[in-house]
Amino acid sequence: MKTVSKQELLESVGKTLQTTDWYSVNQEQIDLFAEVTHDYQFIHVDPKRAAQTPFGSTIAHGFLTLSLLSHFAETFILLVEDLQMAVNYGFDKVRFIAPVKVDSRIRAHARLLDVTEKNPGQFMLKTEVTVEIEGEEKPALLAEWLTMQVAG
Repeated sequence: MKTVSKQELLESVGKTLQTTDWYSVNQEQIDLFAEVTHDYQFIHVDPKRAAQTPFGSTIAHGFLTLSLLSHFAETFILLVEDLQMAVNYGFDKVRFIAPVKVDSRIRAHARLLDVTEKNPGQFMLKTEVTVEIEGEEKPALLAEWLTMQVAG
C-alpha cells in the first residue's frame, strides 16, 4: 500500500498501478471456499468428475477469484494521506472470462480509472482490475471496483 497526497491521488487517474506478485490457487483453498459459501458444485470440489469436463481439472469459484482482489489490493491500492478508513463500495462491472484451474498462479494488474471527491475528504475510487492466469491468453477476471476512502 502506498500513501499519497490528495493531489497525487487525483493525478494518478488513468495510470497503471503496481502489478501484484503471483498467487497460487490450490485445492485446499477451493474446498475451504466451497465450505464457507456452501457452493459444492463438482467442478470445484470433485477432482475425478471435474477431470472429465472440458476444464480437465477442478476450477476455482469465480467468487473466490473475485474475493482475492482484497488481497491483491494490498499491493496496488493508493491510500490518501490522513486516511481514517477505506471500504469496499461495490463493482460497476465484473466479468469471469476464463476459469482458474487448480494449482494455477494468478496475479492482478490495476489501473485507476477515476477519483471523485464526493464530500470533503471522501474519495470514491474506480479501479479497473484484471486478474491474469500464468501461461493463459485470456484473463480470469475483469472488474471495475469501487472503493470509498475517508480522510481525517
